[in-house]
Amino acid sequence: MRLAIISDIHSNLEALTAVLEDIEKRRADRVLCLGDVVGYGAEPGACLSEVRGRSDWILAGNHDWGAVGKVDLAYFNYSARAAAEWTGGQLAESERAFLSKLPLHRIWDGPEPSFLTVHSTPDRPHEWRYILSIDEAEYQFEQLQLPLCFVGHSHQPIVWRWEGPGKCSVAGREYLHIEPGKRYIVNVGSVGQPRDGDPRASYGLYDRERQEVIIHKVEYNIAAAQQKILRAGLPPRLAERLAHGV
Repeated sequence: MRLAIISDIHSNLEALTAVLEDIEKRRADRVLCLGDVVGYGAEPGACLSEVRGRSDWILAGNHDWGAVGKVDLAYFNYSARAAAEWTGGQLAESERAFLSKLPLHRIWDGPEPSFLTVHSTPDRPHEWRYILSIDEAEYQFEQLQLPLCFVGHSHQPIVWRWEGPGKCSVAGREYLHIEPGKRYIVNVGSVGQPRDGDPRASYGLYDRERQEVIIHKVEYNIAAAQQKILRAGLPPRLAERLAHGV
């Protein structure tokens, strides 16, 4: 079985469409979404409709809940807050209700091995923390009981590996072969607003038979996404950063 793991679409329909086409081409069996379907971009309703139609499950991201009043926007920066407020006004009541009921995490409880999916961190996912350092990854592994966890939130693809207390490291950013006895946290990057210096859309493909994860990068029409953001009256910074992947 091949599972496509997507995250942080952020209302970027051009990027989402390109990624879903790539997923179809690679014949993934299922699609799992780790949250932040909306926020930042100009087409929240269209993206939510596409993700709902293609995903086996969708988790809550901080921007999903921020747009419907379940997260305090005081800690968002100016652009993020402006986009969240705008997004909330664009969504239909049924869409708002759907986002408000999204879960914070889910465990794949089918055939072994099981794994965890969460938008931010295995520990206290409602606090929307980032895994950006060895120390933070080590702490999260201490809370993680399963051998594998997929996350998003930072918009930066990376694989953290844990081989025991004090033995946490970066295992790579594009490819992972899962070895027995080790634990892994995989950030699949962002579909709609990458921040790793590569403007291409990013997602993960998990082959359960081969026990490997590949991070795929997909070209999309960045200029069209930028124009929609500007026409919507959203902060220009949200359009500018798409061209640079920052």
